[in-house]
Amino acid sequence: MSAKKIITEKSLDFFERYLNNASPTGYEWEGQKIWMDYLKPYVDTFITDTYGTAVGVINPDAKYKVVIEGHSDEISWYVNYISDNGLLYVIRNGGSDHQIAPSKWVNIHTKNGIVEGVFGWPAIHTRNKSKEEAPKLDNICIDIGAKDKAEVEKMGVHVGCVITYPDTFKVLNGNKFVCRAIDNRAGGFMIAEVARLLHENNVKLPFGLYITNSVQEEIGLRGAEMITQTIKPNVAIVTDVCHDTTTPMIEQKVQGFTEIGSGPVISYAPAVQNKLRERIIETAEAKEIPFQRMAASRSTGTDTDAFAYSNGGVASALISLPLRYMHTTVETVHRDDVENVIRLIYETLLNIKEGETFSYFD
Repeated sequence: MSAKKIITEKSLDFFERYLNNASPTGYEWEGQKIWMDYLKPYVDTFITDTYGTAVGVINPDAKYKVVIEGHSDEISWYVNYISDNGLLYVIRNGGSDHQIAPSKWVNIHTKNGIVEGVFGWPAIHTRNKSKEEAPKLDNICIDIGAKDKAEVEKMGVHVGCVITYPDTFKVLNGNKFVCRAIDNRAGGFMIAEVARLLHENNVKLPFGLYITNSVQEEIGLRGAEMITQTIKPNVAIVTDVCHDTTTPMIEQKVQGFTEIGSGPVISYAPAVQNKLRERIIETAEAKEIPFQRMAASRSTGTDTDAFAYSNGGVASALISLPLRYMHTTVETVHRDDVENVIRLIYETLLNIKEGETFSYFD
């Protein structure tokens, strides 16, 4: 496949709608519907499960099965406590960052629709300058304009309501995509684009391809754990995000060196099957796709781990999209990297033969 631009106006419109839709962990189904509607022309059938993971399948009757996977959920908050004066205190649903909360608008999801609120914070004039207190879970709270607890409940807000940020998609300086939840709805977008390209290029794969958009990654890879038992794949290529480590306050000796604009990041980790990873690297080199390398000491912290250690062991690999400001509302990626991840997955699929075991002993 040539290096021409991959992302079309239609696909970018889908990406924007998909990102702007709220899909907090445990409540991913509306985003999954958007994703499935876009993917439908490019697959033969769908699989869904009880908790909301969605899988588009090409060649569903094939015995040899290859997964390409991203996850669909975003970090969020839960209402945990309502004070007598109508303020809401929260707990995390995933790895939500308490330090970015003050002065942010929020959407509280209720049975009656969205209730808007703000994370309030004491004015600078009222704080003790010699003893500044940092935002913490026990001192950040949401104000929805209610005078007391009874009015909060009348508005339909109760303990357990999920809370998301309303920040929407923007393009920065022509080639940087910025939004909340790029981690990891970019993954769902990229694997959908792979399916589109296979369809448009009339590629006939010799195996079953399972384009998998898992739920509940942000709270422990749970969706992947469930769906891999349903699919029982032979191979899994997972895509997620990783850190751009070139911004301030990141120690590169600890985090490694990866940056946006320099290509997909290929991981080394115990869960990454070495021969499959080398196939991906060989593909990148042959097709002149730029790439970077990253090492993980124990686990990748991604759905790769769930696939790798399932079903007696599945040959799995991880291709990451470098991202700035993870778990904030301004997550930032480079358009070139998005396109090159798509290219790398696409070209790697063309380089996998039916029945390959990737065994060290063949």
